[in-house]
Amino acid sequence: MPSADPGSGTPATGEPGGVESATARWYRHFGTVDAPGNSACYAEWSVGIADDPELIRRIDKWPYTKRQPLLLLAAARFLGARISPYPVFRAFLDARWEDVSGIVLTRATQTNEAGRCAALLPSLARIAAAGGRPLALLEVGASAGLALFPDRYGYAYDAGAGVTRLAPAGAAPGSYPVLDCAVTGPVPLPAELPRVVWRAGIDLNPLDVRNPDDVAWLEALIWPEQDFRRERLRRAIAIAQADPPLLVAGDLNDRLPALAAQAPADAMLVVFHSAVMAYLDAEDRERFRSTMSRLAVERGCQWLSNEGHTVIIQADGSSVVPEMDESRLRGRFLLLHNGKPTAITGPHGQSLEWL
Repeated sequence: MPSADPGSGTPATGEPGGVESATARWYRHFGTVDAPGNSACYAEWSVGIADDPELIRRIDKWPYTKRQPLLLLAAARFLGARISPYPVFRAFLDARWEDVSGIVLTRATQTNEAGRCAALLPSLARIAAAGGRPLALLEVGASAGLALFPDRYGYAYDAGAGVTRLAPAGAAPGSYPVLDCAVTGPVPLPAELPRVVWRAGIDLNPLDVRNPDDVAWLEALIWPEQDFRRERLRRAIAIAQADPPLLVAGDLNDRLPALAAQAPADAMLVVFHSAVMAYLDAEDRERFRSTMSRLAVERGCQWLSNEGHTVIIQADGSSVVPEMDESRLRGRFLLLHNGKPTAITGPHGQSLEWL
């Protein structure tokens, strides 16, 4: 469970005795830690919700995992909410609450940020080089599978003193998204993109890039002011539409062993995930770690975990990323390779600090 955020000492919002409710603290954390610097609109809306006891009471009627800030905000955006001061947004929620609630209860925050490939690429390239084999990629919590195409995107790694650029071989400029990433520390940037020969994913409800409603939901999950993310999402979707990955529906713990067994034996199998483990309780996360341990022994499988503390605050009080204090991450993710901390990453792949 994250430590108290800067706004946790505010007046009561829904609980007696001047104690802020857990949901209000969640929204305040998002509005004061996660959103600033990424979306001024979401920062204002989230703090406004945290200070709004009536709205907090409505949100608390939803199941616990449906109360997360980004899900409500994306549902409103999906229905047409535009960048506006909080009172205007509040009026929109009043007018469309039943519709917003319906979206929240039937959708999930399946943000499919292709930009995260920039944070993963150095590790993927190093794994391919060390094994001397092409990669077989398996993503758990894959959404529409856009993170399964690191070899089809372009990259611009900015170290301050210069920019390292990589592009997919043979692809026409403008036909692929270019992922910008600020790097610090001894990041092992590759000279070329690794070869991927197999790509597959698991999700409770895989999104279909050929379905207009699913594409619209993916766009709604992009934070309002971030038009550059929206544009690269569209280019990534076009790549996936031309060559859809294998996506299977189901619980990752149930489906992982059988799907991993389908990977080509002559490829380096890499299982990876970003912003997924927070949706599992401590018991299911331990079960997942055990499965990864078996795959490492049986297949030489490599494991990349790219997770943050507060995608969803844990109902059971456990921490998704116990390896590093939240005060150092401050809304960023921790990248682990086979359980060992490797880098601190921007949640959308915008930065990579090598440890």
